[in-house]
Amino acid sequence: MGDDELLETLRAAAAAVRSALDGLGDWGLAGTRDGQYRSDLAADDACLAVLDDAGLGWLSEESGVAHGGRDVVVVVDPVDGSTNASRGIPWYATSLCAVDLDGPRAAVVVNQATGRRYEAVRGGGATVDGSSLRPTGETSLGNAIVGMSGYPNRYLGWKQFRALGAVALDLCAVAEGVLDGYLDCSPSAHGSWDYLGGSLVCAEAGVPVVDAFDRDLLTLEHAERRTPIAGATGELTSELVAARRTLQWPDDPPIPEGPEPPHR
Repeated sequence: MGDDELLETLRAAAAAVRSALDGLGDWGLAGTRDGQYRSDLAADDACLAVLDDAGLGWLSEESGVAHGGRDVVVVVDPVDGSTNASRGIPWYATSLCAVDLDGPRAAVVVNQATGRRYEAVRGGGATVDGSSLRPTGETSLGNAIVGMSGYPNRYLGWKQFRALGAVALDLCAVAEGVLDGYLDCSPSAHGSWDYLGGSLVCAEAGVPVVDAFDRDLLTLEHAERRTPIAGATGELTSELVAARRTLQWPDDPPIPEGPEPPHR
């Protein structure tokens, strides 16, 4: 499958989610597991049917791994920001990132409340609704407007922060220049479905995205978690990583030894 066909499949999967949500009467909690909404389940069924028809494997937040031996596996969050969706807050997305043997290959992240669509292809750049993305170029945390997940126990040095509630869109906002950076302050961190799509959009827009504890962000294990950090520039990313490491929640991994590595 070529890149264009792969992107078309990801777009079709996101469109199937929109159709499923349009027909949903109850967006409340499903009663299946903590934090799972009826919108999550309806969106998952619709999305995975498209991926299966295209011969793709998947890792989904809602339903785990299937067909992991296929050449391309799509990491899926059917509704990233499902609490926002259930409350009518227009900041929730479908995030899809296709991964092959060389890593993240193509991504589509769609704000399902507005239809705004971010796309990226490895080595081919990133766009929003067809236009190239341009980050802010901010280098200093003290001047930065930072999107944040979780809540730190003290001020970490930003100019202002926003807690918006959908990691994939938060990362895309950094790539677009709406935010200067993104900081994950959560003690339990995030699964790869939360950040891989947004991370590829960022990478193709020239925005560094790293794990706060130097772990590889690419994982196809459903149980594994990471702590994604993004800054419009390498300098800002390094400051954000250093700030996050000062929190040291009980579930955090050990801080890597040695000096803070430069992020380019």
